[in-house]
Amino acid sequence: MNKKLIRFDWAVKKLLRNKANFVILEGFLSELLFDDIRIEKILESEGNQETEDDKFNRVDILTQNSKNELIVVEIQNTFEIDFFHRMAFGASKALTENLSLGQAYSEIKKVISINIVYFDLGQGQDYVYKGSTNFYGLHQNDTLTLSDKQKIAFSKDKVSDIFPEFYIIKVNKFNDIAKDSLDEWIYFLKNSEVKDEFTARGLKEAGEVLDYMRLPQDDQFSYNRYLDYLHYKASEMLSLQSEAEDRVRQDEKTVIAENAIIKGADNQFIADITGLSLGQIEEIRTKLVKK
Repeated sequence: MNKKLIRFDWAVKKLLRNKANFVILEGFLSELLFDDIRIEKILESEGNQETEDDKFNRVDILTQNSKNELIVVEIQNTFEIDFFHRMAFGASKALTENLSLGQAYSEIKKVISINIVYFDLGQGQDYVYKGSTNFYGLHQNDTLTLSDKQKIAFSKDKVSDIFPEFYIIKVNKFNDIAKDSLDEWIYFLKNSEVKDEFTARGLKEAGEVLDYMRLPQDDQFSYNRYLDYLHYKASEMLSLQSEAEDRVRQDEKTVIAENAIIKGADNQFIADITGLSLGQIEEIRTKLVKK
């Protein structure tokens, strides 16, 4: 049997900041970006420092690779309707925080924003999306490119190489069928499990480092608290959804009752067709009179 491992989101916050474990994060980034990623260091910003009131709902890590690029990894477990906006904010913040006072704009670092979400963000059939910035002519339908001098000065090939680049992995949309090495990583992100036949970079090391049984007792306690919190948040979201649905149903019944009252129906008839109590119907009738 394939052993269960600790979740990647908790590992990012607790274990993968250790230089000895960079190989795991490097493996994931290399498979996603189709590049040989080497992490030079973990950077700290206001966004990824741990605080006393850290509720684990948002997990992010800011790294700098050997190409002097900034890679932001954010993991979100529960639904956020404005998550796209937060992606834009996070990338912008990483960019501005890492441009020193007095530096030329040409010194800004390329930002790669990687967002792992456990809810259905937006509308789309795929489970991995990439976004980049390009400029297209409105009249000639051409693509704006860098001049030869700019390519030499900035060591960039394309305009999009300057602007932040975004990746979104919608974990819950993955069907658990791993067709390539990136899918193997997404399988792990979804199931906290590495199959024996998986060969993706970093997963072998993940299978060793992220083994729950190898954690010190304090870390096991912390991880279990984290799982409890995720269960609590899931229950909270379910309760909120149920309450919202109840309100919608109640509003629908109220509208039906109001229409029936206007048409002259008696309270008992309205109670029979809506399920509302006679007291509730009388209250609705009183409010209509006041209007």
